[in-house]
Amino acid sequence: MFYREAGQFKTNYIDDSAIFPIRQDRIGFAIILLLAFVAVPLFATPYIFSAILIPFLILALAAIGLNILTGYCGQLSLGTAAFMAVGAFASYNFMLRVPGMPILLAFLCGGVMAAGVGIVFGLPSLRIRGFYLAVATLAAQFFIVWCLAKVGWFSNYSSSGVITAQQVEILGYQFRTPASKYLLVLGIVSIMALGAKNLARSNVGRSWMAVRDMDIAAEVIGIRLMPAKLLAFAISSFYAGVAGALYAYMYLGTVEPEAYNLDLSFRILFMIIIGGVGTVLGSFLGSAFIALLPIALSLLVGFLENSIHLSVSKSMTSNLELMTFGGLIIFFLIVEPHGLARLWQIGKEKLRLWPFPH
Repeated sequence: MFYREAGQFKTNYIDDSAIFPIRQDRIGFAIILLLAFVAVPLFATPYIFSAILIPFLILALAAIGLNILTGYCGQLSLGTAAFMAVGAFASYNFMLRVPGMPILLAFLCGGVMAAGVGIVFGLPSLRIRGFYLAVATLAAQFFIVWCLAKVGWFSNYSSSGVITAQQVEILGYQFRTPASKYLLVLGIVSIMALGAKNLARSNVGRSWMAVRDMDIAAEVIGIRLMPAKLLAFAISSFYAGVAGALYAYMYLGTVEPEAYNLDLSFRILFMIIIGGVGTVLGSFLGSAFIALLPIALSLLVGFLENSIHLSVSKSMTSNLELMTFGGLIIFFLIVEPHGLARLWQIGKEKLRLWPFPH
């Protein structure tokens, strides 16, 4: 009965098309934000901030970017980590070479540079699609990482190729503690997630979904395919670029090409598959699932070792994690292709009818 909507009438189009048209959803969203901004910083430990919450939020932002391209526009990409690397290295070079550059503006410029690179590598989408487009973006993954590693200018001619990220400072305040970094990342991710949600409900988002469902029919009804696809690549890469800058400055503390390898691209793809393709909520659910699964598996292994004295090596634990990822992807593709977000939607629909049968 929590989602019973009796008496919640909409009298205009603006109220009916709101992000959260149901009062319960608005209250729930406000409670989640309150807990995230107030309760979590008070009770979480530095380990939880650094090892769980910060990477969860950053990877959720990258997953939102991939969801814009793959979930809403239907263009498959395997180069998300490369666009993250562009954002990280561009932010570093803006901070290094432009005196007095504000860190937030550097993150924004890094996202813009990643958007430009995304447009260049999105040009093949005008001629190819599906598996062939995935191979083209995979080529972008290898080329960009190789270029950042081999061209010394990007890393300021560092001999090791690993450079320390500059100190994050905004209006004289330095973000040194894990809690302060968490709050900054949370604020950026919250704003960009709301922006993606609004964008998906706009005319641009509807044109993307028309291209995703059937591009020929979309072109017949007047949607220009080239601007729609390239805009999806640009905005998706912008989100990935900002996520990459946050990943370097707020999580790793270093800017290095190897941190943005193909494995990271696949992890982000797994997030939207498990969380739900074509939903902003699915990006957060998938990121949370991927971030918490290794911890759950390590706890399970520790329980088995302590309870039944089963000896499990570290290599076996890592292989167990990979096998679990693969099995879950197959499970969701067969049982629920729309992921955890669809399960949450089904649960809300059942709550609206409870206790009456469906």
